[in-house]
Amino acid sequence: MGFSQAAVLSSVSFFLGVLFICFNVDYRVLYALDEQAITDGFQFYTTFFNSPPAIKAMLHAMMGVGVVALISKISKWDESALFFDGSSLAAFIFSIAMFFAVTIPSMRTIVDPVPDVDTRQDQIEALQVLGAGNTIIIVLLTAVIALQAGQEYARRVEQRELQKIIEEEKKEAAGGADKKEQ
Repeated sequence: MGFSQAAVLSSVSFFLGVLFICFNVDYRVLYALDEQAITDGFQFYTTFFNSPPAIKAMLHAMMGVGVVALISKISKWDESALFFDGSSLAAFIFSIAMFFAVTIPSMRTIVDPVPDVDTRQDQIEALQVLGAGNTIIIVLLTAVIALQAGQEYARRVEQRELQKIIEEEKKEAAGGADKKEQ
């Protein structure tokens, strides 16, 4: 495993860790909605949204690390890079787009509702949309990890097959040398 693949896996794993923490609240909002789940969701995402700027900077930096690492991996332009890394890049970019298009606006609606526009029902719907969006992002990031694992598996199988071919060619060359000596 190279540096770029390690950077991809570390950034994706970082986000999956954050999202699995959020999933403790999200699954109750999505599957067992009651007043306690709503209160817990509002409190959790208010704390998350009002986190210090250093935490937000780290989240964005890890997004950048993942994108840069995938772009550096895809720049090889071999079949493995085009299939596995291209698909990984698409899934990662889509998850980032979901984060910026769904997660952040939903958290804004929950934490800082617009007076006379956002009702409590709008906040509850934003909480549910946020939970659903986080679940979709988890699926996308899991797909990135699966694609990276598939790429490593394919690379190892290819190396094994190439080694077999080289060994067969050596045997044939040694067999041909024995016939010439006779």
